Amino acid sequence: MDFNDTPEESVFRKAAHDWLAENIPTEQALTGLDEIASAKLWQKRLYDSGWACIDWPKEFGGRNASSLEKVIWGQEQAKFQTPELGIFLIGQGMCGPTMMAWATEEQKKHYLPKMASGEEVWCQLFSEPAGGSDLAALRTKAEKDGDEWVINGQKIWTSGAHYSDYAIIVVRTDPNVPKHQGLSFFFLDMKSPGIDVKPIKQISGRSHFNEVYFTDVRVSDAQRLGTVGQGWQVALSTLMNERAAIGSGGGGAGFDSVFALAQKVNMNDRPAIEDSGVRRKLADWYVQEAGLKYTGYRTLSALSRGDIPGPENSIGKLVGAPKQQDMASFAIDLLDNSGVIWDEEMSEAAGLFQSTYMNSPGGRIAGGSDEIMANIIAERVLGLPQDVRVDKGIPFNEVPTSASK
Repeated sequence: MDFNDTPEESVFRKAAHDWLAENIPTEQALTGLDEIASAKLWQKRLYDSGWACIDWPKEFGGRNASSLEKVIWGQEQAKFQTPELGIFLIGQGMCGPTMMAWATEEQKKHYLPKMASGEEVWCQLFSEPAGGSDLAALRTKAEKDGDEWVINGQKIWTSGAHYSDYAIIVVRTDPNVPKHQGLSFFFLDMKSPGIDVKPIKQISGRSHFNEVYFTDVRVSDAQRLGTVGQGWQVALSTLMNERAAIGSGGGGAGFDSVFALAQKVNMNDRPAIEDSGVRRKLADWYVQEAGLKYTGYRTLSALSRGDIPGPENSIGKLVGAPKQQDMASFAIDLLDNSGVIWDEEMSEAAGLFQSTYMNSPGGRIAGGSDEIMANIIAERVLGLPQDVRVDKGIPFNEVPTSASK
């Protein structure tokens, strides 16, 4: 593939760059605003000028941009210091595409523009305490009551639930059939009576993840996506977009920052970069980074042909997330005693390496653990035999559990 811009792409790139250069909020404009308020200000500015969710249809707040134009926009935006928009990642990257595929036209026109503008934040209620990485093993149930469903159960590791306005949720509506067949999918208001959100304190000091409890939460049948029992198929739409949205993690300490640190600090009275062990580690990470880069090019090639990237996207996360954790750990070791200090004013690189190290374990779980990614690659990319599944074809309520022993 020729990675040079076409004349049309070159015009688009310049337009994106020029708009960003003129419209990024100043420090004065952001003074006194917290992370969420800053994100909403920037997102609304993008939306008002037609640069929000640019690959979405115009009627839903997008720009009808191509997949490659979306890549170009991301490349240009990365050149500037902009407010962090992570609070919208799940809504715009996962919930939005799911709503486009399964919601009614009226629902799309009502919810998607507010999602694109940042007026409403969405989260994803999937993982459960007893399910681990097996989403289809979920136990949160919904029972029909007239034109409504009554939800009871618990979700966990829900990113952003404490500041979200709406959510998508998959629940069990029929325990008498095999686990994948008894699921249904809904969207709901996070302020509904009976929803209790409890933030989880993380080792990073943040509370980004949450436990969410449901006690007789009522949801209209009109808010069901797909037919009753079709929840697994709807969930797959979300999961495929999740792989692309999360990718290799992004943010945090990258190879360049670790390489620069190795040039700066000393080891045994000489620059650390001159140590053979340090150079060997850096070489390994450089090779991994190059591999991720060219795997990404394969995705660009697929997009240029009009194809949808496949399960090979899991490679980026499986390699990228552990690499980032390893690099951050190594950087802290290079800093010696000062590596234990985590303070934006005192620490090297404003505490970038410590922050990355503390946040990286979550990156290896979010969107599918390392083991899940390895299974996807083995089965769907390499064509290896599937794992033995002892619960295959068995009604969910007959699957043995530790409580049934």
